Amino acid sequence: MLIRRTSLAAAVAVATFGLLLAAPAFAGYATPPESLLKVLKAPPPPTPSVDPTGQRLLLTTTQTYPSITRVAQPYLKLAGVRLEPKNRSRHDTPGGYGIPPCVGDFTVVDTASGRSTKVALPSGCAGMAQWSADGQRFAFQNVVDDSVQLWIGDAATGQVRQVPNVALNPIFGSTVQWLGGSQQLLVKLVPAKQGPAPSAEGAIGPDIQESLGTAGESSTYEARDTLTSAYDEALFAYYGQSQLAVVDTASNTVRTVGAPALLDSIGAAPDGVHVLTRTLKAPFSHAVTYQRFANDVAVLDITSGRSTPIASLPLADRVPVHGVPEGPRDFDWRATDPATLVYAEALDKGDWKVTVPHRDRVLMLKAPFTAKPTEIARTAQRFEGLAWTAQPDVAFLDENDENRHWRQTRIVNVDNPRQEGRLLWDLSSDELYEDPGSFVYQRLPNGAYVVRQEGNTVFLRGQGASPQGDRPFLDALSLRSLKTERLFRSDADAYEQFIGFSAIPGHLLTWHQSVTDAPNAFVRLLGEDVADAKPGEAQVVSKPAALTHLVDPTPEVRQIKKRLVTYKRADGVDLSFTLYTPPGYKEGQRVPAILYAYPADFANAAQAGQVSGSQQTFTRLAPYRLMLLAGYAIIDNASFPIVGDPKTAYNTYLEQLEADAKAAVDKAVDLGVVDRNRVGVTGHSHGGLMTANLIAHTDLFKAGVATSGSYNKTFTPFGFQNERRSVWQAQDVYLKASPFFYADKIKLPLLLVHGEDDANPGTEPFQSRKLFQAIRGNGGTTRLVMLPHEPHWYTALESNEQLVSEMLNWFDTYVKNAPPAKR
Repeated sequence: MLIRRTSLAAAVAVATFGLLLAAPAFAGYATPPESLLKVLKAPPPPTPSVDPTGQRLLLTTTQTYPSITRVAQPYLKLAGVRLEPKNRSRHDTPGGYGIPPCVGDFTVVDTASGRSTKVALPSGCAGMAQWSADGQRFAFQNVVDDSVQLWIGDAATGQVRQVPNVALNPIFGSTVQWLGGSQQLLVKLVPAKQGPAPSAEGAIGPDIQESLGTAGESSTYEARDTLTSAYDEALFAYYGQSQLAVVDTASNTVRTVGAPALLDSIGAAPDGVHVLTRTLKAPFSHAVTYQRFANDVAVLDITSGRSTPIASLPLADRVPVHGVPEGPRDFDWRATDPATLVYAEALDKGDWKVTVPHRDRVLMLKAPFTAKPTEIARTAQRFEGLAWTAQPDVAFLDENDENRHWRQTRIVNVDNPRQEGRLLWDLSSDELYEDPGSFVYQRLPNGAYVVRQEGNTVFLRGQGASPQGDRPFLDALSLRSLKTERLFRSDADAYEQFIGFSAIPGHLLTWHQSVTDAPNAFVRLLGEDVADAKPGEAQVVSKPAALTHLVDPTPEVRQIKKRLVTYKRADGVDLSFTLYTPPGYKEGQRVPAILYAYPADFANAAQAGQVSGSQQTFTRLAPYRLMLLAGYAIIDNASFPIVGDPKTAYNTYLEQLEADAKAAVDKAVDLGVVDRNRVGVTGHSHGGLMTANLIAHTDLFKAGVATSGSYNKTFTPFGFQNERRSVWQAQDVYLKASPFFYADKIKLPLLLVHGEDDANPGTEPFQSRKLFQAIRGNGGTTRLVMLPHEPHWYTALESNEQLVSEMLNWFDTYVKNAPPAKR
């Protein structure tokens, strides 16, 4: 048994190379003042989900901050997955950024009457619900001490029931899905009679890897919680085993299909008979996570149990940065056929740097999957997927040019590949103001998703970005003229999003909020004939009617004012931020301020300056925004674009960072709100790197708080953010972007906060430890707070209380109450 120390008194037990962490007792967490704590602990607004028929709305309220006791539950780190062995539950989200939230409340709302039914949830930790295609039921997982259960809810009554004798295995996801309609579920179970887990006895030994001279780069970000021993491999093979089964929701019968296997992703065909399976296989890599392991792709007939091989794919541990693996990839079912596979293959070895006339080809393979696949398209850039309509000869094919940040969408007939596709959209992937939106989908009775279509009209929903902020919209797109008609747009004094069509013809459902109004569901009436809408005229013919009546849990926050501020960088690039002023603020008063930002990469300056977000949303306070209640102004989400050719943009990263910060601070001061001599800066992850660099290279700020950052980019040697060159190709760029190498210049106070169990390979916890040591050794003012058991984003209530307390004390000491600068 290996033991490592934590910052708490309790030790953390580590079970050999599996890294099984034991939950200690907790003490010593700091808490902020009660006025901040009350708002921090307030419940979040629910998330709305319209059932496929539009008859009902499910409101889901999740737990914002679980207790540290839950966050510290023992878990294994296995090839990119964090798993609690006592019940087989996931200890992390698929992105690895924290434990999945527990649902605190389900409420079913009838969209015709507004009648609401609260669902009595079982004890444990319920997950998000999945609607059946007919909207009569919803399924959800529930984590208890010894298993992950399957529960079914009745939409009409709100009653829920457990499916007995079902223990789910969610290790690789795609755990529960509706099968061929609304009666059956396809699930992955823990195999029966599996026996005990592999023993750790005699498992300690060296971790050995080798490379036999084969060249080929691989992204740093592929390596997260990788396997490190033969014992790890045995644990991975044991806990990764799943048994496929079909559950009849009416009778609660469970029928197993096939033998247990290392089933990664599974996907049911529209016919409800064929299932696409991806099965992982040994040998397992210690260099990359399970998503890149060797695997076999096959189609399983769940009635006969017969499996038909589709592809045998090798270990993909040398995929080019920003590239794709060679061989078949991105398998999906055609929604308009009973069982037809569509997938892509790279024609450029998966490498953006290779010049070819076409990067991908798209193939189609029909049941019984024994014939040669048919090529249905070639794409000049990387294939991004197909959106199907119920009309077999109309589909939307997307491709993306990552080098130019450019995307195209064409209308194609996959049954006639020689017919040239019609170009629908051709624009920058960074474009906000002209973004046409995304398709509105509907579910067919068999559960397949298709683009919603009425005659020759399909529908688009979007954020509606504008220089004045987001105003979400719903458009109708004519497939004949390819022109759009606006059906709905949010009022300028609110933020209202389309969330679905009601079962009542001509009615749509929206989620409405404003600065003072809590989010609620609304019903709107559309014109009778969408296709005949007049150009430029919205077809909303009645005022919205409230469907729900949720109340404000934090009325004190409504005293906070916010406004959109636009300005320019010295080189003319348009920028913006949201300026929040504290409760009781009076115009003309200069107050201390904190700037928060997250730098973003843009290929074109025109898109870099576009405004995103809305000033009309119901204000909620993230931990750093709680400083508003302590008298600070917040310069929030300040634009920090890094503009240029993605191949070379980071050559001027530091110069652009400084120009972004100077423009933001100057503007906030010019407005008469911010005291130039009392400005702090904070950011998370890539924003943490930004914070440390600004403290090292500028005198714009009095102090900084950097959370979960990466401060020495040479430890992500095969690229970071949009930088594609390796450290050996652009050493100066990596060094210049790394505040670690400028620690002797960090004389302004810098607080560093990091999660002890950060799963993001680019921001491993040692990054903060090493920067702290470097600043301390050079005589700087710094403090390091390592939060036990926390991943990249801080999950536990206690951890967030500590963060807010630390941030408040730091900024109060070195910003608000800082002594005058020496002259």
